[in-house]
Amino acid sequence: MTNINHFQQKNPPFQSGNAVRPRLAALRAVMKDRGLDAYYVPTADYHLSEYVGEHFKFRSYLSGFTGSAGTLAVLASKSGLWTDGRYFLQAEEQLEGTGIDLYRMQQPGVPSIEEFFLSELPEGSRVGVDGRTVSAADGKKMAEALKKRNLFLDPDVSLAEEVWTDRPPLSSEKVWLYSESYAGKPASEKLAELRRRMKDKGAGAHVICALDEIAWLFNLRGSDVSYNPVFLSYAVIEETRAHLFTDISRLEPEAAESLHSLHVELHPYEEIYVFAQNFPAGTRVLLSEKAVNYRLYTLLEKSGAVLIDGEDPALVLKAVKNETEIQNTRRAHIRDGVVMVRFMKWLKENVSSGKLTEAGAASYLDQLRRDAQNSLGLSFETISGYGAHGAIVHYSVTEETDIPLQPHGLYLVDSGGQYLEGTTDITRTFALGPLTGEEKEHFSLVLRCMLNLMYAVFPEGVCCHNLDVLARAPLWEHGLDFLHGTGHGVGHLLNVHEEPNRFFWKLRGNNEPVPLAPGMITTDEPGVYLAGKHGIRLENELLCREKFVTDYGKFLEFESLTLAPIDLDAVDASLLTDLDRQRLNAYHKRVYELLSPELSEDEKKWLLKYTREI
Repeated sequence: MTNINHFQQKNPPFQSGNAVRPRLAALRAVMKDRGLDAYYVPTADYHLSEYVGEHFKFRSYLSGFTGSAGTLAVLASKSGLWTDGRYFLQAEEQLEGTGIDLYRMQQPGVPSIEEFFLSELPEGSRVGVDGRTVSAADGKKMAEALKKRNLFLDPDVSLAEEVWTDRPPLSSEKVWLYSESYAGKPASEKLAELRRRMKDKGAGAHVICALDEIAWLFNLRGSDVSYNPVFLSYAVIEETRAHLFTDISRLEPEAAESLHSLHVELHPYEEIYVFAQNFPAGTRVLLSEKAVNYRLYTLLEKSGAVLIDGEDPALVLKAVKNETEIQNTRRAHIRDGVVMVRFMKWLKENVSSGKLTEAGAASYLDQLRRDAQNSLGLSFETISGYGAHGAIVHYSVTEETDIPLQPHGLYLVDSGGQYLEGTTDITRTFALGPLTGEEKEHFSLVLRCMLNLMYAVFPEGVCCHNLDVLARAPLWEHGLDFLHGTGHGVGHLLNVHEEPNRFFWKLRGNNEPVPLAPGMITTDEPGVYLAGKHGIRLENELLCREKFVTDYGKFLEFESLTLAPIDLDAVDASLLTDLDRQRLNAYHKRVYELLSPELSEDEKKWLLKYTREI
């Protein structure tokens, strides 16, 4: 079996304005040659992935901004980068001196990219984009918006090859078979269920771009994207045949044999675009305009196929974990909980030495995870932020930004692991010594928010966004809030961020509300971030499950899969209600009961102290 540790890489190093400006100049020169008045560069790969391989980090190369979400727009004399609230502080720092303006998305008075183009470009201007890196939904929306002022969107312009002279090649790591003992269901059953849903939609074919959906559907895993065990591929599912487009030479024997048994026809990776052009006219093709790239969509349109826009069936099917996946995920969280206990103990006992730094602490935690049984590495780059760095929601420590940990104040660590049994994601904020009254107050409010959602009971049919108020009310009562979502779905040895379940009262775009269902795993991660002072976030993964049935119907609840102490050194118990204390004590009792059998006597004694009743 292929271990995925080896491909996990940090984000590209921070690029100063001196490095970025010549790259933008080179891009503008090519734009002029191509007759383009603007060019925009999304973060995505050809599969619209949140995290992308090194080959696809063109936006980072051009702008110096290394966050996982952002879009760059370049005009002849100005440029801008759009990103969300998770990255405002990071983007502000990394764009300094580049000449790129920062546009803070969803803030009052901040224009969208479409509005920016409409206000800055004269009529008749051409805007270029590599249509493989933008969704069909976004591409169509952009094209329609630009028509208002007679602007034209050209989706067939790829400039990376001309500007990025030392561009890394496409990844081609091995693809391996994920055992049914972990996946819980054979690929044949998944294909059969997907075909039933295709039939319900009246579709004779279904096109899939999303890498995690393809990996889940065929019970395969790979190593083409850092931290995400997926592989570059496209899939087309028909009534009696299936097609997989990938680098055939990298399939391990068991993976190739499994695909053969499923009657899957293998094709070279790039052949999907030729295949799309040759779809028989009139074929009813199911696809998601949000999940298929714009270039592929336009080729399918030109073929004469009848395109049915609808949610990919695999999206919901993989979000509801089967019983085998659930049991395995519980085991993964016990392994991960032991890692976190050992890290917390080490941190508390060594911070006063004066030798610890953000990077050193992250490295120690990462190694603990990699050494754990059945570990396949990390599920994302560890966020390790002390003091003011904790207020940068997705802070990425570098050699330039690394600072010592001191025996006072707050230290935030957001981390996770990939295990054969499943994927973990946990955030803890630790008191490294004495705290201010404000720090303890904010920590206690965030804890109350987390507990409110963790212990929610609700009727079947309630949607994710309906519950978000529970995880914000204690903060709202004090005039505080956080700009990111409260939680996201988590894959099963797949992407740490998984659609469609997501706690956030703001519904994104045209997304439909998502009802919670037993088997869904969603994170619970409220926070408070004060720029220049401190950041606090607490995060557990929650499994939705049935609680009971009454005359009013079926009611659901959550089980906390994550098992790790909440740092009692940071809690002001006087700010908690009696119910808060009961819930925290019950959680800590469960943490001790499930983790202590895996620990040494010394570790058990230490854990008993940090899970004591308050």
